[in-house]
Amino acid sequence: MTLRLDYSNMMISPGGIDEKAWSVAGNQFSAAKSGFEQLRRSGTVGFVDLGGDKALLEQVTGFASRARGKFDDVVILGIGGSALGPIALRTALRPSGWNMLDEKARGGYPRLHVLDNVDPETIAALLDRVRLDRALFIVTSKSGGTAETMAQFLIVHDRIVAAGLDVATHMVFVTDPSQGALRPLAQRLKVPALDIPPNIGGRFSVLTPVGTLPAALIGIDVQALLRGAAEMAKRCESEDMTRNPAGVYAMLQWLADTQLRKSIAVFMPYSDPLRDFAAWFVQLWAESLGKIRSDGISVGSTPIAALGATDQHAQVQLFMEGPADKTVTFVAVKERATDLKIPAGFPDVKELGYLTGHSLAELIDIEQRATAGALARRARPNMTIHLHRVDPENVGELMMFLELATAYAGQLYKVDAFNQPGVELGKQFAYALLGRPGADAAKKEWESLPRSDPRWSV
Repeated sequence: MTLRLDYSNMMISPGGIDEKAWSVAGNQFSAAKSGFEQLRRSGTVGFVDLGGDKALLEQVTGFASRARGKFDDVVILGIGGSALGPIALRTALRPSGWNMLDEKARGGYPRLHVLDNVDPETIAALLDRVRLDRALFIVTSKSGGTAETMAQFLIVHDRIVAAGLDVATHMVFVTDPSQGALRPLAQRLKVPALDIPPNIGGRFSVLTPVGTLPAALIGIDVQALLRGAAEMAKRCESEDMTRNPAGVYAMLQWLADTQLRKSIAVFMPYSDPLRDFAAWFVQLWAESLGKIRSDGISVGSTPIAALGATDQHAQVQLFMEGPADKTVTFVAVKERATDLKIPAGFPDVKELGYLTGHSLAELIDIEQRATAGALARRARPNMTIHLHRVDPENVGELMMFLELATAYAGQLYKVDAFNQPGVELGKQFAYALLGRPGADAAKKEWESLPRSDPRWSV
């Protein structure tokens, strides 16, 4: 049941990591792991310990138990890591079309919606569709200062009040235990509030109540999810890189970028339940590693989401014959929740007859292996993450694997994988344009920017 990383196709010659670079990689990893462990010991980084955090688990399971049967719809108000993690969990661990199933088919659990943007058409359509008296809104923001989430909150709060409903019954906050705007607001409104530990940032928060609360509310086994994460964290305690799968993955991607000039990291699951997992990984890798180092050099590889076998008929042409600047990470699933046999028919038609006797699970598995082999044949390095099945324990294992790999990669690139300074200026400009108090400096800088020139508009 343990996740396995096959990186044979990263070591191909030509095109892959050479033996000389790999022979010194273990020492480089030791330094990176030592730097990361120092962050853990200092209390700066806490996501690795979430698998064993019983207090957070009890917050989630207790609330979910009390909410059972009270709601038809759960709506997350959040953006970035507050939304991508829950979406990935829902897609992976609930049946396809979960929100379209009737209550009996859902086992009595509510539908889950995620409002991850502030497009008024989407928000208005959802709020007009759900019954407010049977809806629970999860407001997720660690700081309570996220403009998009707070705007959503104000709109939903206004509608709940206008409907004569109790805000404390129809809202729950997921936020910092003591800091930020939501914690005192929770006390003022008597809204229940669950914790995001102070040393865990948004894109590393899926195994906190950010992800586990909505998962528990729709019946996902969050104990198994956390158990899988804990198992991977324990496995990655190894100082020996060759026995530490997250260390191997981080090192391969870093070497490919910095030595082979493979600056694009494609993440391509061959599984529809994992399609939104790719988007979650893209944010995790991009926002953590796309940074300016202390010496002024910009670093970080660019992650791209793809889906097999769908993108064999779209992006794979580029991966195969376009610029040789990519690595591809496949995710293969051994056991699928269901399978369909391909029936016999038209044996005299060569384009159809050879499919007889196979199944769709066999077909998609063969297509993944064939694509990996074809890329290797063209000197395009790739690797495959093998999952036993898509279930809570395996998904928890995969999430912790990728989070640890990202943290290790931050050490290899010599950047802080846990901040996001590149998004702050845009936020400050938005605050200035909206008239937020304290944004005077940003407003002055905004006003100094060149104005739109009609000569350069068509």
